[in-house]
Amino acid sequence: MQNFSIPKKEEVNKSNQEIFESLEENLGFIPNLYAYYAKNETALKDYLQFQNRKTTLTKKEIEIINLVVSQKNACVYCLSAHTVVASKTGFDDDQIIEIRRGKASFDHKLNALAEFTETVVAHNGKITEQEKDAFFGAGYTEANLIDVIMKIGDKTISNLIHNISNLPVDFPEAPALEKSAA
Repeated sequence: MQNFSIPKKEEVNKSNQEIFESLEENLGFIPNLYAYYAKNETALKDYLQFQNRKTTLTKKEIEIINLVVSQKNACVYCLSAHTVVASKTGFDDDQIIEIRRGKASFDHKLNALAEFTETVVAHNGKITEQEKDAFFGAGYTEANLIDVIMKIGDKTISNLIHNISNLPVDFPEAPALEKSAA
């Protein structure tokens, strides 16, 4: 059985050590999942550049995508991390739970995004014209569509890495959704 471990700063290359220092400075710690990326010489830098690329989406919209994708992919690490981030962007606990279920009834446009994201992930992008129309009808553009898909890809990468490695979660653990309401 493969034993996945989190590298220490002195175990990674110089470039990754510099990123670790920046993460410690900006976040106050090095998240385990980011540290794991540093086992590869370039993956941490590449991933952070991809994750932080310029986008047409707002921080709230990005967190909706992160939460919906992480829920669909059953990634407890990313659900936990993005529950913290989503609360810092202004979502309350009840809204975060609703978003994880692929809804945002408290805002028409955000609801369209949550439903669209959930459908895209659930059906591997093979969605109906009505589902596309609902997304565009809420005011989203083709540029937004591309950013949504790129954010889904970004989050899926982390979800898969965590789901395979099962690294310890170093954020307050997100509450499980009740089975009957999921």
